[in-house]
Amino acid sequence: MRESGTDEAYQAATPLGLRWFERPEPLERPVVVTGVFDVLHVGHIRFLGAIAERGHPLVVGIESDERVRAWKGPERPVNPAEERAETIAALACVTGSFIIDGPPTVADWAAYADLLRPLAPAALAFTAGDRYTQAKIRGAEALGARSWELPFTPGRSTTAALGRLSHSL
Repeated sequence: MRESGTDEAYQAATPLGLRWFERPEPLERPVVVTGVFDVLHVGHIRFLGAIAERGHPLVVGIESDERVRAWKGPERPVNPAEERAETIAALACVTGSFIIDGPPTVADWAAYADLLRPLAPAALAFTAGDRYTQAKIRGAEALGARSWELPFTPGRSTTAALGRLSHSL
């Protein structure tokens, strides 16, 4: 991990924690995206690239292994959180990445707003059809940030990629 850093006093007051893999300096009004980003594919690249084209720094929050396992089952994630954060941070369109820790049962918009508040995001971005769209919009409103809904690349998801891979083995 390139940089570890948390504000311990702040972390104690919130159910979710943030561990930087790569923290941009200075960090000014970024666009924030959160997700699993387990197996990188063209849908991720198109989504993150479209965000970066809007001119704000882009930081990506990667859900911890414990959280992903609870949500997607014992076979996921395929790649550990630190490697997912490193892979995302290596993309030219991404300014920084962090790992989101906390109980898997905590997934509400208020907890994410509390987690992201110190970043003072300009916007929260998500893909069209995201099952958490309304929660992300509420979180953006609570942060005084814009909400950006970007197109989903049909047929290009980690679940679809893993399905294709399992059939080809």
